[in-house]
Amino acid sequence: MTLLEKTVEKTPCIVLNNVNKIYKTREGEDLHAVKDISLTVQDGEFLSVVGPSGCGKSTLLTLLCGLLDATSGDVLVEGEPLKGPRRDLGIVFQQPLLLPWLRVLDNVLMPIDVQSRDRSQYKNRAMDLLDLVGLKGFENRYPGELSGGMQQRVSIVRALIHDPSILLMDEPFSALDAMTREEMSAELQRIWQETGKTILFITHSISEAVFLSDRVAVMTPRPGRISQVVEVDLPRPRPLEIMNTDKFGVYAKQIRKVIEK
Repeated sequence: MTLLEKTVEKTPCIVLNNVNKIYKTREGEDLHAVKDISLTVQDGEFLSVVGPSGCGKSTLLTLLCGLLDATSGDVLVEGEPLKGPRRDLGIVFQQPLLLPWLRVLDNVLMPIDVQSRDRSQYKNRAMDLLDLVGLKGFENRYPGELSGGMQQRVSIVRALIHDPSILLMDEPFSALDAMTREEMSAELQRIWQETGKTILFITHSISEAVFLSDRVAVMTPRPGRISQVVEVDLPRPRPLEIMNTDKFGVYAKQIRKVIEK
């Protein structure tokens, strides 16, 4: 690898510096959701965040979406302070959130309509992305005609349609059965490798995080802090069978121990 390639590889895409988020309860008390979070995500990296329920994982992602302001600290995206939602972010939530009265293609093109872009310029891209996720021929179906996994694939395509540089994903496979969840993890790995997007992925699943990630950030119970960042040195592309290997188990055990502490 050349010096130039190393420099490009280390370009920060997301930077959080001593970020805190404090909510006010109905009783007027302070609820510290995340505390002193400092984290850097490199351009093109796949980074997962894991931790116990209620540790502030989703709060962290909502801050990165620009839907919440940090109480203190700095949030930088592509080197600029985050001041509200950005067009170069794609977001995938726990539920697909597809409009049932719209066909798949229209659901995919919704961000284009919302951003008042020329729909005709994105239709071919939408068809290519649907083909990429294995949904060619389903563009005229309604969400109710699709399985849960297929609906979530549509939501991923919708998040990619405007070609964002960063994809934020909030436990997107949590509602799926175990087998479909594994298949979707393999599919997401393939999409990430083919598109080169930067992905920040929130999950409860340690095995899912190890399988998908370059690094895994482990959060403490509330107030959520970054306890440790684990680098995952496993070859890519990773087949699902890698989950049965000793090296995979070592990473999973290491992360579990950090959480249990």
